[in-house]
Amino acid sequence: MSGPPDGRAVPGAGQESVWDYPRPPRAEATGEHVTVALGGVVIVDTRRPVRVLETSHPPTYYVPRSDFLEGALREARGSSYCEWKGLASYCDLVGGQRVAGRAGWYYPQPAEGFELLHGLVAVYPAAVDGCTVDGERVRAQAGDFYGGWITSRVVGPFKGEPGTTWW
Repeated sequence: MSGPPDGRAVPGAGQESVWDYPRPPRAEATGEHVTVALGGVVIVDTRRPVRVLETSHPPTYYVPRSDFLEGALREARGSSYCEWKGLASYCDLVGGQRVAGRAGWYYPQPAEGFELLHGLVAVYPAAVDGCTVDGERVRAQAGDFYGGWITSRVVGPFKGEPGTTWW
């Protein structure tokens, strides 16, 4: 990855630049209030999320399985590998009459340094009706591979936008 692109936003008061996030990434617990809605139903309401911070990416939020509405998680086929976090498994999310296929992922045995993610599930915000952090509606990170949650708290530019392939 090359350095930050031209046009890097300068964070204002109370903001973070994704270009100040570490590489390799870091997982950190936070007391933020996170919700996820699907099919007109709130399927997650938690104050126990963990966010993963990685250079050039908006935070990805992971929430405890136990904070999902009963029946909202259904195992799905497939896996992927993260060089930092290890082997990921996928799940469908179910809310109301809607199913969002492979819209959640988790690490059954997170790699060293990411043990905090054990028992947590991340959600692609673009695949659900909406996600919030402390009452603010989240904007999804661009691209069908990334799961970052963009709020007014973070500034970019963000990996996934057009022209960012080689960052």
